[in-house]
Amino acid sequence: MRDIRRGRIILGVLVAVSLLGATVDQRTGAESPFVPVRQAGAGVFGAIERAAGFVTRPVTGFIHSLATAPGAQDEVRRLKAENARLRAGLVANSLDAARSAQLKRMLGTVSRGGYDVLPANVIARRGNPGFEEAVELDVGAEDGVRPEMTVMNADGLVGRIVLTGPRTSTVVLISDRGSATGARLEGGQEIGVVHGVGQNGRLVQFRLLDSTAPMAPGGRIVSFGSQRGAPYVAGVPIGVIERVEATPGELTRVAFARPYADLTALDVVGVVLRAPRRDPRDAVLPPKEGAGPPKQVAVPPKVGAVPPTAGAVPPKEEKERTR
Repeated sequence: MRDIRRGRIILGVLVAVSLLGATVDQRTGAESPFVPVRQAGAGVFGAIERAAGFVTRPVTGFIHSLATAPGAQDEVRRLKAENARLRAGLVANSLDAARSAQLKRMLGTVSRGGYDVLPANVIARRGNPGFEEAVELDVGAEDGVRPEMTVMNADGLVGRIVLTGPRTSTVVLISDRGSATGARLEGGQEIGVVHGVGQNGRLVQFRLLDSTAPMAPGGRIVSFGSQRGAPYVAGVPIGVIERVEATPGELTRVAFARPYADLTALDVVGVVLRAPRRDPRDAVLPPKEGAGPPKQVAVPPKVGAVPPTAGAVPPKEEKERTR
């Protein structure tokens, strides 16, 4: 009992002293004798608060991140979608620029030959019954495309149409083993047949019908043309001979040529809707590799003519001086 009373007395004294101190501090203001004590207490408690904040801040931050996680995830998804859209836009712009350049080159090629073409894009590479190497175009019967039409690109012959749908069509490439194309050597009348040999279009076989006609690597081949331009129009570049096979005793000569058109990377092509009125012959062939500009040929002076010397006066001026 005595301990309880003593504790109550001490508590009452402390409360009374606290009230007295608060009253004195309140009334004296800035001149209060408790100012140093108050400043010391503020420093101590401030340090304690900072330490407590350092300890509890990660916890509160984690709790806040959990509370805002759905919104943050939505923002991340939005940014990823926007990034993907921008990347797709850049890729599309790059493809459009490349296709525009290909189309411009192709139009230049067909204008030299006088072909009337329908531009198209290759949308798939596919096999067809009876054919191994074929591609699908994004044009069809509704665009005026029909079977047995020639297909070319800016570099040369690609193949022929074998199947048409309303908005798509199938092209068999000249590299297909079942393909056969009438062809002619550049600058002459020697004709033959180009056959596909597979190998992903790296080479085609050219069989020259005249075994005595000269043929050597570097020779260039163009399409000979079919009757009424179907399935192949005349004058389209086919390829360059890389090697000639020895065929002793045979009636034909065989060579292998590298196609001008890259048959493994087709994109923009043209379907020839109408053959030219005249055979363009070799007019569509590209310039030969290493060929430079034409040389300036010096014209020799006439017989008996005296070349002018430095300082010589023309006859007309000499005549005026004598006057």
